[in-house]
Amino acid sequence: MDLEKHPQKPVAPAEPHAGIRASDADRDRIADILREALALGRLDAEEHSERIDAVYRAKTMGELEPLVRDLPATSTTARPAAAHTYGPDNETEPAESMVAIFSSSTRKGRWRVGRRTNAFALFGSIEIDLTEAIFAQRTTVINATAIFGSIEVRVPENISLRGGGTGIFGNFEVSTLEGTDADAPVVVVNGYSVFGSIEAKPKRGKFIADLNRRLRKHLGH
Repeated sequence: MDLEKHPQKPVAPAEPHAGIRASDADRDRIADILREALALGRLDAEEHSERIDAVYRAKTMGELEPLVRDLPATSTTARPAAAHTYGPDNETEPAESMVAIFSSSTRKGRWRVGRRTNAFALFGSIEIDLTEAIFAQRTTVINATAIFGSIEVRVPENISLRGGGTGIFGNFEVSTLEGTDADAPVVVVNGYSVFGSIEAKPKRGKFIADLNRRLRKHLGH
């Protein structure tokens, strides 16, 4: 090969922080940028949905940053959340667990939602109803596994619902929802089903009313 006629292209240096694990706050920041791009017409609804799904599957900063690389730099300044809306985001808080083995488990009514919930159904069923729940943090992640079982997640219509997963001889369905209030809670449902069903969608007619007032009262502000 004639190297003078076919010079080798220099290899671009890797981003120094590309391998750093992404936090929930990092994912929320990227999601806010994408939401702004959708509102301004820089992304269409399909592109926005695809990128949002990728945001909440991303594990590292190197996976997040390409999702907004083609958007204006001025959009990278996320609007700060209202200081009174949520309490401190405690990343050391242990995950809650819901298990149904040849049985059923239900969580509904007025209850405080944790940062993370692990739901496991084996020849059983789990129902997680968040329509009357108290969201003390902005992002709530539900990791769902259904094997010959079913898991149903229901949320209010005025929050954001996202997630992604796999159905192996089964069903995994998340009805993506974008809340109109940028400070609204975000529920992310991830996982997989094997000969089972996982379904997350809004419950029609259910809303979080006076979100900020209710959270201030709950948190003692």
